[in-house]
Amino acid sequence: MRSLLKYKFGHVQIHDNFVIVIVNEGEVVDKLKNTVLVDIAQSYFKDRPFVYITHRINSYAVDPSVYEATSRIKNLIGFCVVSSNFLAKNNAQVEKLFFNKPFEVFENLPEAINWSNALIEKH
Repeated sequence: MRSLLKYKFGHVQIHDNFVIVIVNEGEVVDKLKNTVLVDIAQSYFKDRPFVYITHRINSYAVDPSVYEATSRIKNLIGFCVVSSNFLAKNNAQVEKLFFNKPFEVFENLPEAINWSNALIEKH
């Protein structure tokens, strides 16, 4: 891990090819909170491709409209959700409809990291 960024809504782990985001219980990820991702893309990855991994160990809501702005991040090449929770996985399938880049759902973090690294290698 290169950096750990802490915010009121959760924290972000910065790795070489991906970020892992853990959002706090009960939060709502909206357009304002999503600007953090845009800032991270510009600050830590510049023109290098990266993947966003959301590790959903807590229950929180996502405003699907954030995916429009997220999709416009040029160097973001994929997005994945990690959760073993049935409801979180179902919500992710709906969120996937709003995102126009590779989007996968995984049961565990190692699977998500492997997928992310493979996506980077193909890019």
